[in-house]
Amino acid sequence: MASHNDKRVHIATFGCQMNAYDSERMAGMMAHMGYTPVQNPDQADLIVLNTCSVRRRAEEKVYSYVGELKRLKREKPWLIIGVGGCVAQQEGYSLLRRLPHLDFVFGPDAVTSLPELVTQALQGKRQARTQLGPPPGPAGIIVPADPGLRAMVTVMTGCDNFCSYCVVPYVRGRERSRPAGEILDEVAALVAAGVREITLLGQNVNSYHDPDGGLDFAGLLARVNDVEGLWRIRFTTSHPKDLGQGLIDALAGLDKVMEQMHLPAQSGSNRLLKAMNRGYTREQYLEQVRRLREKVPQVALGSDIIVGFPGETQKDFEQSLSLLSEVRYDFLYSFKYSDRPFTKAGRLEGKLDEDTKGSRLVQLQALQRAIGLEEHQAQAGRVEELLVEGPAKHGQGLMSGRSRAGRVVNFPGPPELAGRLVMVRVTQGRENSLAGELLPATGEYTA
Repeated sequence: MASHNDKRVHIATFGCQMNAYDSERMAGMMAHMGYTPVQNPDQADLIVLNTCSVRRRAEEKVYSYVGELKRLKREKPWLIIGVGGCVAQQEGYSLLRRLPHLDFVFGPDAVTSLPELVTQALQGKRQARTQLGPPPGPAGIIVPADPGLRAMVTVMTGCDNFCSYCVVPYVRGRERSRPAGEILDEVAALVAAGVREITLLGQNVNSYHDPDGGLDFAGLLARVNDVEGLWRIRFTTSHPKDLGQGLIDALAGLDKVMEQMHLPAQSGSNRLLKAMNRGYTREQYLEQVRRLREKVPQVALGSDIIVGFPGETQKDFEQSLSLLSEVRYDFLYSFKYSDRPFTKAGRLEGKLDEDTKGSRLVQLQALQRAIGLEEHQAQAGRVEELLVEGPAKHGQGLMSGRSRAGRVVNFPGPPELAGRLVMVRVTQGRENSLAGELLPATGEYTA
């Protein structure tokens, strides 16, 4: 067993960026308890899985992972294993009954209870905490010891939309916005620790409403834009039905807000959009895109598309393909429909077989790859501002950074450029990234 001063924690994260944010907070709390993070679960004295139930495959991975830990628990009886996140919220105490080697379960709203759960697990107490709603007292600010250049900050949790396929309102609860002052304090603390780019997170940031002062999301962006030392702001996710002119104007007018927006369509078929309870038509979605591009011509748009929703016909699917061709997304997250607990779509008739869903997904992704490559090739010759993140994953002597639109650009340059803003000229567009060359006179962009 590890000594008091040699405790190690492994945190495995599944699912969305909000889970990644929660995992960072967990790591910070565990650091205060003396736990050092490790990449290999075999080396850990505490293993925490932060789970996702939005898609069936992610949920299945969780059960497989926890099952594999049974061997490790036999070899190390002192090992503590906890499951948090949306699967924990969905299954609750039944997880403890199903998995005797599991020590505790906690939902997304009980993240701040992690130190107490670990302490009580060390004393032999098994428990589940899956209450929905804010924890008592302020959430508190947890800043990692070395947060890096980029960090995420949750501005709101939960969702009120109840899309017919989505489990989020049931496992994360109804919408709750954090006070703007609390958000600004967290951003300032991260910037003081060296963060230069912040991504503001919410299931639907367009619905943000400051409970203390009534500030909307565009107003919050303006306040974050004023934080000294912060260079860049991104946000996700925006619901098309709630995209107002104020947010479009903020995207166009605030210098630190990057020209990138994730605007999930989910389908190009009006019939399916209605069945999905999305609250807009294809025509209304395209009008939002038009307004965005009229005000911010250089905006990089991303989307989500579900294929194989119950009752989806070939014509419905072709309308999704045509939406991709019309909008020309810069990035796309695409998925096969899967039944989720509690949801209305799970009770619908007309379920498609896996072969049909798989074939349609392959077609959709092939079209998007072609569009994405063409969009990247069209960037050749543009001069872009990059936040240099470090050496490129592939390519000796290359550095890598992200443009304001969020595109990855690899270019020859020295390692000391990491953490700086530089200007590059794009020389080539590739499927997943751009190639560029460093321009001189970038000293004014150093920290």
